[in-house]
Amino acid sequence: MRHDPLGYLTSELDALKENGLYRRLRILSDEQKAKTTVDGRKVVNLSSNNYLGLTTHPRLRERALEATRRYGVGSGSVRSIAGTLDIHMELERRLAEFKKTEAVVVFQSGFAANAGTVAAILTRDDVVISDELNHASIIDGCRLSRAEIKVFPHKDVGAARKILAELPPSQRKLLITDGVFSMDGDLGAVPELCALAQEFGCIMMVDDAHASGVFGANGRGTIDHFNVHGRVDVQVGTLSKAIGALGGYVAGSRALIEFLYHRARPFLFSTSHPPAVAAACMAAIDVLLEEPQIMNRLWENTKLFKAGLRSLGFQTGLSESPITPVIVGDAALAMRLSDGLFEEGVFAQGIGFPTVPRDKARVRTIVTATHTPADLEFALTAFGKVGRELGII
Repeated sequence: MRHDPLGYLTSELDALKENGLYRRLRILSDEQKAKTTVDGRKVVNLSSNNYLGLTTHPRLRERALEATRRYGVGSGSVRSIAGTLDIHMELERRLAEFKKTEAVVVFQSGFAANAGTVAAILTRDDVVISDELNHASIIDGCRLSRAEIKVFPHKDVGAARKILAELPPSQRKLLITDGVFSMDGDLGAVPELCALAQEFGCIMMVDDAHASGVFGANGRGTIDHFNVHGRVDVQVGTLSKAIGALGGYVAGSRALIEFLYHRARPFLFSTSHPPAVAAACMAAIDVLLEEPQIMNRLWENTKLFKAGLRSLGFQTGLSESPITPVIVGDAALAMRLSDGLFEEGVFAQGIGFPTVPRDKARVRTIVTATHTPADLEFALTAFGKVGRELGII
């Protein structure tokens, strides 16, 4: 009988089960909406990145269907061979105009945009100065580039300055932060880091995935929110969260985008977006520009829900966005809170190590524009009941 070389993985899974950390995938059988069906149960959905409800917006649906009828269901090739359709180029032009940059390149995911860009523009002779809570795709891109990586404590601009001051002035440096941090919901120190980048001659990069469609005029992100246009060399955004479809993009100078066309491996070796996705993304830009009331509803709901959680006595950290963590510390307790909420009709996933530090486990919630006040009151009632049962509040 052949020895199973992957047998050790069973032991790892058993350890997760023993520690109460084993999770099976929850399955949606309905639209990605504020109320949906998960594992056969109707629930209030607080686990979706669908901030503005655009996954089901009529304008996006119709544009996707029109593109499918015209172009078919797939592009059939990578962008650098036969996979660049006119609709892809139009999307990049629209995004560049929206972000107020010279050009944009679209990637198949936000993860690919971050990892592919960092790996393409740096070499082993360069150095990255990175916030300790930056997204995993940034970390992986740094590793792939083989550049030296120096990490500063979360939002500690003084520590970042100290690192920069000790580096050779001639060494190429990339200073990078999230615009909105995905697990804590707080904003990056974008203006202060832009000032450091200018002082020390760094490439300044911001991952604005969770800010796109949420912050700034018409959802242009933290660069617009903080009014640092022209001071951020590499802007990364996503098309799969507030935009409601799929993909990521990089916005910047024409030279940056042309270089990524030639050197970014995810761009070169992955088939391009289906036409329906590109069309839906352009429809989403139209909605952001023409229906600003959707963002207003998002923020009204966010304020209501945050206030409710805090009045119940939950610890919600330093969140400044619709991402609101309910921090309980122990990972097994966070999973029990999540499971208890599900039994009450609220879908909010538990998050533990290694996604967050071991003593910072939480249930991560995201409010959307399409939640009703009644939905949020229902969720708060469930949080109160389960939180008291578990001794969290």
